[in-house]
Amino acid sequence: MKQLINVTLMLSLLICGTAARADVYEEAVVNEARSEKDREIDERRKPAEIMRFFEIKPGMKVLDVFAGGGYYSELISYVVGENGEVTLYNNAPWDKFVGKSVSERLTGDRLPNVERLVSTPESLIDMDRQYDAAVFILGMHDVYYAHPEDGWPEIDKQKFLRGIHHLLKDGAVFGVIDANAVSGADNAEVGKSLHRVDPKVMIDDIVAAGFKVDAQSETLRNPGDDKVSSVFTPENRYRTDRSVVKFRK
Repeated sequence: MKQLINVTLMLSLLICGTAARADVYEEAVVNEARSEKDREIDERRKPAEIMRFFEIKPGMKVLDVFAGGGYYSELISYVVGENGEVTLYNNAPWDKFVGKSVSERLTGDRLPNVERLVSTPESLIDMDRQYDAAVFILGMHDVYYAHPEDGWPEIDKQKFLRGIHHLLKDGAVFGVIDANAVSGADNAEVGKSLHRVDPKVMIDDIVAAGFKVDAQSETLRNPGDDKVSSVFTPENRYRTDRSVVKFRK
């Protein structure tokens, strides 16, 4: 009987420990330090499910690629905790566009484990850093086009992706999300006009940089999305049909 009690106790502790680890994602989302503006879009972005799928864990060092204003950088900072680190990375055009919101998010050292990085996409391959994971959320379409008159330079796509691969440890996850265009779409065109991407081409290009597809999630699928309208229309904002792909180095 005593042996049975001990086994039951051990199983209970194991289950409780697993539940506690799973709760870290929900705890990040309900963190009271988050802004109301960020909270308003949680239902449409489902960040707890996404961070869990991308295997973000306490103590990790995570690269947030083209992080924009830092919505995910803040959430990930709560998950990785004080023993982890997050690099909020934008290139100069992105930083010019979102710089004020990033500064406000990081003001007063409110996210002490988040580092701000501004650098060209092509420079990542020369950096001497190592990350446990990287995420690239709603930005892959920007890699396919150039709009210099509007301040967006041409990006060496493969050098950029190889640079991300270079920065990750062996076995690390590279989590990518983007809004889907119709199959066969010209990514240079729809990336610029609709801010969408043909998911098959996106996956093929990331695999060509050295990654392997580990899994895909249906969390952000929307079969009602027409895939031919801009992601920035009010009805589409964070409601598009989105591919969620977990790659692994």
